[in-house]
Amino acid sequence: MSKSKIRFILVAALLASGAVRSFAQSFPPATKEAEAKLIAVLKSDASHKEKVDACRQLAVIGTKDAVPALAGLLGDEKLSHMARYGLEPIPDPAVDDAFRDALGKLKGRPLVGVIGSIGVRRDAKAVPALAELLHRPGVAQAASRALGSIGTADAAKALTRALLADSTRVNELARCEGLLRCAERLAAEGQRDEAVGIYDHLRNLPAPHQVRGGALRGAILTRRRRAAVRLLRENLRSDDYILFSAACQTALQMPGAQVTQALAAALEDLPADNQILVIRTLGKRADPAALPALFSLTKTGEKSVRLAAIRAMPQIGDASAVPVLVELLADADRQISETAQESLAAIPCQEVDEAVMAMINSSQAGQQLTALELIGRRRMTESVPALLKAGGGADSQVRPAAIKMVGELGGPDQLPALLDLLTRLKESRDLSAAEQAISAVCVKADNPQSCTEKLLAALPRADVQAKCALLRVLRVTGGSDALQVVRTAAKDTNAQIQETAIRVLCEWPSADAAPDLLALARTSPDRSRRIAALRGYIGLVRDENLSTSDKLAMCKEAAALIQRNEEKKLLLGVLGQVPSVEALSMAMGHLDDPATKDEASFAAVAISEKIVQQKPGEVTDALRKVMRATDNRDVTRRARAILNKAK
Repeated sequence: MSKSKIRFILVAALLASGAVRSFAQSFPPATKEAEAKLIAVLKSDASHKEKVDACRQLAVIGTKDAVPALAGLLGDEKLSHMARYGLEPIPDPAVDDAFRDALGKLKGRPLVGVIGSIGVRRDAKAVPALAELLHRPGVAQAASRALGSIGTADAAKALTRALLADSTRVNELARCEGLLRCAERLAAEGQRDEAVGIYDHLRNLPAPHQVRGGALRGAILTRRRRAAVRLLRENLRSDDYILFSAACQTALQMPGAQVTQALAAALEDLPADNQILVIRTLGKRADPAALPALFSLTKTGEKSVRLAAIRAMPQIGDASAVPVLVELLADADRQISETAQESLAAIPCQEVDEAVMAMINSSQAGQQLTALELIGRRRMTESVPALLKAGGGADSQVRPAAIKMVGELGGPDQLPALLDLLTRLKESRDLSAAEQAISAVCVKADNPQSCTEKLLAALPRADVQAKCALLRVLRVTGGSDALQVVRTAAKDTNAQIQETAIRVLCEWPSADAAPDLLALARTSPDRSRRIAALRGYIGLVRDENLSTSDKLAMCKEAAALIQRNEEKKLLLGVLGQVPSVEALSMAMGHLDDPATKDEASFAAVAISEKIVQQKPGEVTDALRKVMRATDNRDVTRRARAILNKAK
């Protein structure tokens, strides 16, 4: 963890602890005198806020003595909620007596609130009174939920009677919810048979789907093991999709081989959509005992079922799936074979790697290409020797793919083998792949220039195409030795080698090549080479190792050779990195040309940002001209900011 994150956590903890102390200090000590003062506030003409604060504090220090005063506020529309807030935590039966007494006196929202508080305190003595409210409009739902929270057998009986007696079904969902709460409470307290009875009753009603599904879940999980599995089996074959899906969902919470066997056995007779849900359930359970059934479905099921079975195998992650998936790689259906490949790639076991190695070492191009995909996905670095072998093989598709994979997975240690391979390759695709791989492994070296010696040693035995590839790689490694070889090659009698070397020079990453590019830009008889060399030369101004004076000198040299607007714009782009009054003057010289006005404005602003503290006068004059010339809002905004600094 970073130091800034640790510091933030510590500060937050200190603030939180301070807040807790402050919160605690805002309450009086739990004494009789303090409680009496708060009770007096409730009985007085104090403001609403003062009474709210008193209720809040009594929730912390209140005793039986505070109950009458708090109960007296239960009918107050504005303070009823805070009175209940103060009463609910007081651990005295007097609170329950007060709430039950209020049931016969209150109406509307205060009554609904009191019913809720009775549920919170789980007052079993209130069950008869709450049962009478189950048919009263406005409070029937609150009474149902409170009875559910109380969760006794008597509460469940009251809810059941109300549910059966109500033909309108207006409050059916709330009563079912209350019964589900009762069943859950009874099961938690060891009254399993009573809970099962409630669940069975609800799941057989024409109730809302969430009720039937939830009841089935409870009925299965509350039963003893053997009976639970039997009920699970029954509903896995149900024509009611709600019950079927609830059974599948419940199976995820049931450990053991019996459950897996029940799910697997149900697969045989189900429609495809149901099979897919069972398969997904088996996948999430990750029990290898499910695999035989899944193996069978990969061969005989509908296509959607076959795909689901294949996708479930990586979730289970067992090695026994490997031969099955390898066989499916050759399936005539492309989607099946591709899905099998994805699943095979995702199984984390050594057996998969062994199967892939067998494929890459086979003589069948199709298997080798598939193996290459899997090697890439699984990042199988141990396969590099086999990849090098395949890179020199007979198949024209396998060779370049294998060579590229060596570049992805290999490192500098593979450079000699790749160079040897390069000198033996003839096809352009193979040579391109080898060049790409050699560049990749050189870049991975701690010092890419350390690879230059090996590259240069391979040049004498390389043919023209391979030499051109090596010259391009030398640009990646860089260094003075590499540059000298490229310089020499730029004068080679072979036109292809010469052209390649010149292009490499034009793309050279360091300013060491600047003299060569300047000479080409001045003297080459080929116009396109002159332009390419000039553009490369201008690009080298970005080299961070150059001093400001060197950069400025190069810009001046380039400016003398530029004939086209394209190169003018390129020069202005690098001028912005030269913090010099002379560079600013060069940029301003292009401000009046409509073709370069925008680039000149950007360059002038960029230079001014760097030198405003040293040369405020020159910057001020230049930026005022820029603001008159440009329509670019961003440039204008930056110019104003710099002018403010200049003042």
